[in-house]
Formats: sequence, C-alpha cells, structure tokens
Amino acid sequence: MNTENDLKGQALTLNKLIEYSDGAVVSKTLLNKKTGTLTLFAFDTGQSLSEHTSPYDATVLVLDGETTLTIAGEPLKVGPGQLAIMPANVPHDVQADQRFKMLLIMIR
Repeated sequence: MNTENDLKGQALTLNKLIEYSDGAVVSKTLLNKKTGTLTLFAFDTGQSLSEHTSPYDATVLVLDGETTLTIAGEPLKVGPGQLAIMPANVPHDVQADQRFKMLLIMIR
C-alpha cells in the first residue's frame, strides 16, 4: 500500500490508484493536511453517501462513470472530467447511478 509520502513528486494516474469493490464504497486518502485533504473514492452502482453538511466547500472531480450530487435538494449529474463544488454548510449527498470514481478535494 502506498503511503502519502510514496505519492509525492510523481505523476499519478488517479483511476489506477483505487479499484471498485462489489456492493461497496472504497476510499483512499492521498493527502491529509491541516489545511485540507485529497481523497479518492470508488462507488459501486447504487451506493451512496447520505445527506450531510461540511463546514468547508467540498469539490468533487469525477474520474470515471457518472454520479448524481444533490445539493440543497437540487440534483446535479456529474460525469467524467467534470467538477462540482458543493458549498459549505449546505446539505448534499452523493448517489452512484453507475460505478464511478471521484477525487474529493477539501480545502479548509
């Protein structure tokens, strides 16, 4: 398993750093600092993160597949190469319409 330091100073192919798992959501933290985090996620079809809020803006970059983000009750389809910013303190959730991978960027 790669540690955070193993990933520094090189070009990373994000899709290859995380694999899907049947019936599950898999996550892998790439960077965890006081000022923010980078976390990869791989969602199997039908998996989700239930509605919640964050005290910081949460940025989702979809790498593979497609998801529906619901932000303040409004659904938003996001596909490969697309980025969406979920505002701080606004309820949001993540639904896997199909298998998809994303990078979650949290800056505090």
